[in-house]
Parts: sequence; C-alpha cells; structure tokens
Amino acid sequence: MTLQISQRVLDLGEKARQGLAEQFARIDAIAEENTARVLSAFQKHRVAEGYFAGTTGYGYDDLGRDQLDQIYADLFGTEAALVRIQFVNGTHAITCALFGALKAGDVLLSAVGAPYDTLMGAIGTADKGHGSLRDYGVEYRQVELKDDCPDLEGLARAAADPRVKAVLIQRSKGYSTRASLSVAEIGEMCRIVKEVNPGTAVLVDNCYGEFVETQEPTHVGADLVVGSLIKNPGGGLAPTGGYIAGRRDLVEGAAMRLTAPGIGGECGCTLGQNRLLYQGLFLAPHTVAQAVKTAAFAAGVMELLGYETEPASSAVRHDIIQMIHMREPEALKKALTYFGVILLFAVGAGLGSVLIGLLAERAIWVSCALLAVSFTAMFIREEKQ
Repeated sequence: MTLQISQRVLDLGEKARQGLAEQFARIDAIAEENTARVLSAFQKHRVAEGYFAGTTGYGYDDLGRDQLDQIYADLFGTEAALVRIQFVNGTHAITCALFGALKAGDVLLSAVGAPYDTLMGAIGTADKGHGSLRDYGVEYRQVELKDDCPDLEGLARAAADPRVKAVLIQRSKGYSTRASLSVAEIGEMCRIVKEVNPGTAVLVDNCYGEFVETQEPTHVGADLVVGSLIKNPGGGLAPTGGYIAGRRDLVEGAAMRLTAPGIGGECGCTLGQNRLLYQGLFLAPHTVAQAVKTAAFAAGVMELLGYETEPASSAVRHDIIQMIHMREPEALKKALTYFGVILLFAVGAGLGSVLIGLLAERAIWVSCALLAVSFTAMFIREEKQ
C-alpha cells in the first residue's frame, strides 16, 4: 500500500531537503558531540544493568536513581542534580526550584517578560489557588522585552536591587513571538546579573533547549537549570518526570520542596522506571537532533509555499520550537465561527442548569434555543463557503 501523498508534495519536500544539507550537517555534528558527552558520563559512572532496577516504598538507597543524578550533574557541569519521576511536568520542577531559592521578603525577577502562563499561578500574578510565592511573601517583578529581545540595560537596573534573590530566564520562546535565547545570550545575561548583584541566583527554564547546542546554561554562568523529562532529555522514552541541576544548596532546597524538609532527595521510589530514564537520556542527543531537523524541514517546506517562519529554515537553532505564520484571514474567521458555536453550547448548558430551579422542565427550551442558533450559524457559514 502506497502513501497517498501527491507527487507535488513529494517534490516540494525534496526541494526543501536539498536546501537544508548544510543545516542538517550542523545538527548532526552537534548530536555527535552531545552523544559523546552522554557516553562519557555513562562510562564514568559505570552504568550497568543493576542501575535499571527500581524501588518501591520510600525509595531509600535507589542506586540507579542516585547515579542518574550524578550523570546529569556531569552533563550540565554542576555540583548536584535531582532527577525524579515525581515531578509531574516542567512547571512543577521550576516551582520547586523557585521555592527552594526564595523566602519571604525576597524578590523574584523574570528577565525576559512574563514566563509561561502555567507559571503565573505558582508565582501568584494569577489567582489559581492558595500556595503561590506571593502568598508566602515573595514579590515578583519582570523586565519587559525591548523590540522582542532581552533588555540588557533594563535587566542590569532591575537586578541591582539587593532584595532580588533570584532571576528567572526562560530559554525557549515557547508560545511567544520572540526569538529563543542561545546559550551565549544566556551567558551574557548571567554575567550582567552577577556584575550588579553577585549574591542572586540565576535560574534558567531549560525546557525544549537541552542538547540543541553543545553547551547548557550552567556551562556559562547559570546557577540552576530546570527542565522536563517529557521533553528533550527524556528522549521520547521517559514516561514522566523532571530534573534540576546546579549549585548544591539550590538543588537541595528544591528537593526539600519536592518532598519535605529533612527528607529532600533521599526518598522517591522509581517504580521500575530507571531503565527508561537511562535509555531516554542515551537517545536524547539523537532524538533532539531529529526534532530540530523536522522543525527546519517544516519551515523549509512552508517557506517554499510563501509562508513566514520563525526561526527560518536556515537559522541556527536554540530549541526545538517552530513557528509558522499562517496569515490567512479566512481560516481565522472560520476558527472564530466554530469558537462562537462552542461558546453558545457552553452558555446553553450553563443557563439550563441555572434556570432549572426557576422554570423547572421549561428551562430546557432556553438551551434548545441557543443550540438552534449555534447550528444555524454553523450551517449558514458553510453555505456561504
């Protein structure tokens, strides 16, 4: 059975691929160097079958878990690391790192505008429940971007306040339109922060960026890097988890937040998942390289079709994120139409539950009326098309 892909699409893909030969060679060279680093760390710590056995219960003396911590510390050039399946996602790991580095009266400074929406609840700028940094007396500030780039002068001014005890740098653009930060750019930001406030801790949200370059932010001055095993370092095999690597005191503070003071990283059973964490890390440089190639290839194809991409297919990559600007008004109108239909469905259901106490069974007619409007709007739109 042949794939039902038109010859035109195949030709377009081949044309894009031919134009990316130099880019792919650069990506392969990075993957080769990173793979050598991973193999060296595995050899140094004598990774063997016994490391793959898991623990249950408290998880004391889990050899595979503790050795994996040391391997991550070596790979990131740090004093210590904490690699745990108990981290549910990157936001959880970053939150533990922030709570471990800050206390009441301290100021957290975000260096590149607002971080991911999911972190705003943990910081306290969005009310998503009790327990945020703000609830515990930590103040939040941010340095806005300047022309979609880090404002280095603004960062120097903001970080000079002695109450600023932690500076958060988000490496990846994530869902924003700014460019992702290179390791070199992060190194310059670290230098600026340390110059005006040597005692502050620089924490880097490293999600989507691991193994895209041959160095990590902790190699160029960051005190802590945090990420998710569901993304790059898990190699597509880690079922869950996250990691923190950096200064020993900061890693220990985060561990106390993940578990409890006095327990820290000593507990945390691995439930038979060690093998996948090791295999995922072993494959991560190659897997990340394929993701970066796929992103560059997608950008190349879309550029041939006339679309704007960020980053461009030929650009040097700093994470695995790819943005394509569709700029199609009709597609946007269609999306808004269907969003309106969904909204009317929701309003109808909500009104029905509210009015049932007043109108009894007659409340159903209100919901029906709104549903009728929804279907009519959808079909009118389709008729016009």
